[in-house]
Amino acid sequence: MSAYKDDKDDWLTVCLKYLLFVFNFLFWLGGAAVLGVGIWTVVEKSDYLSLLASSTFAVSAYILILAGSLVVVTGFLGCCAVIREQRSCLSMYFFCLLLIFLIELVAGVLAYVYYQRLSEELKQHLHQTMTENYAQPGKESITLAVDRLQQDFKCCGSNNSHDWMASVYISSKQAELRVVPDSCCKTITPLCGKRDHPSNIYKVEGGCITKLEQFLADHLLVIGAVGIGVACLQKGACQALRCAAVGALQSIHLEILFNTG
Repeated sequence: MSAYKDDKDDWLTVCLKYLLFVFNFLFWLGGAAVLGVGIWTVVEKSDYLSLLASSTFAVSAYILILAGSLVVVTGFLGCCAVIREQRSCLSMYFFCLLLIFLIELVAGVLAYVYYQRLSEELKQHLHQTMTENYAQPGKESITLAVDRLQQDFKCCGSNNSHDWMASVYISSKQAELRVVPDSCCKTITPLCGKRDHPSNIYKVEGGCITKLEQFLADHLLVIGAVGIGVACLQKGACQALRCAAVGALQSIHLEILFNTG
């Protein structure tokens, strides 16, 4: 009977090892998605961050990067725990899983909360940023962000091109009689901003606010979906692994009782 029990224990150990390896693989895939979205948001969209009054958008992306990085370490720890069969490593592994789940959940919730107040923030802040800070000393990052915004989204001004009439830059000698910045022009040439005819500059309904709001809203939805979605999948997979282990133990226990009876 002892040999029979040992065989069953060995079978259980092998099954749980395979389950944990499969879980680790899925865990790494989820982590790669989280890390990729975080890095993509920070690297590709960082130019627009200086136009936002709140740092929540950037913080959500950085939290995803942190969570994705932890996945790499945790995945390695999980493999070591399986190979060495050390209970302390397994305990640390599941603690890290819980920590990563919470971090991803926080990133997703932050993204969705910010999504709800994005429109109001842009309406209150973007016009002021563009008219007061564009082409001003020490505001080079904002100037570059506004120029890229107007060229990338083919727009001019926060609401329309007339917003630039209230600009500190346009009112200064530095503007050289421009009525809008050159980045408003469909084809940029020196001093092209002197002529604000629709054939020369972008005239977009809703201005740059509408374009930037839609752009950021789409990305916040991605961050939120990835953060919350992957966190829930990882939590579900972890729960399934736990149930499988408990089920296997109960099955063996019942079979041993049946055979002894």
